[in-house]
Amino acid sequence: MLMAHPAVLRNLIEQYDALRVLHAEDGSPDVRRRMDDVAYTLCVSTGTRDIEAALVAARHRLAGARTDDGSLLTT
Repeated sequence: MLMAHPAVLRNLIEQYDALRVLHAEDGSPDVRRRMDDVAYTLCVSTGTRDIEAALVAARHRLAGARTDDGSLLTT
């Protein structure tokens, strides 16, 4: 499975969190639609099927996102 770059995951989590707050405040259909789009992208990016699992997986990957963890290829 392809792995999303940590910067992409971080951005998606931030977007989802911000949209969740906006949706709680006004509940507009546009915000809900955007939230659904970001949730779908997070699920695809993490190989999960629901947003809660996607958020857990993304945050778990961010916690281990270090250049000294042996995940980078050297030339």
